[in-house]
Amino acid sequence: MDSTEKNNPVYSRTDKSKVNLKEEEWKKILSPDVYYIARQKGTERAWTSKFENFKEIGTYYCAACGNALFKSDTKFDSGCGWPSFYEPISKSAIIYLPDNTHGMVRTEVQCGRCKSHLGHVFEDGPPPTGLRYCINGVILDFEKAEAAKKKYEEGKKG
Repeated sequence: MDSTEKNNPVYSRTDKSKVNLKEEEWKKILSPDVYYIARQKGTERAWTSKFENFKEIGTYYCAACGNALFKSDTKFDSGCGWPSFYEPISKSAIIYLPDNTHGMVRTEVQCGRCKSHLGHVFEDGPPPTGLRYCINGVILDFEKAEAAKKKYEEGKKG
């Protein structure tokens, strides 16, 4: 559980409703590094993400709102310096927008629930999709598969 989650009233791994907050509200509830990436479309320095060489099995979530984004079995080592995935967890998990900033033509990816900036998608990934979702690790939360299974089992008992 990320420290962002504790002070963030919109963070939920089960609520699928869209989040639409004013920037002042986002600034109050997100840590400065998450706010910079998520709301100001920043980029973390390459090779600095704790998830770059991360091999645990589980699910990656949006650190701003808790929306499920990627399963660990779609993560691969692209060598680009940021966590990379070849497929989102669902079609609604990601929003795609043209990005022509910095003299480049790219496709920005945003969280499908809160529209936070995640990174970009490129067409140089592995099969089966041929896509590389290059994602800022700062905007990711992670839950191990075993932890999720345990929570699910405990919920069934209650």
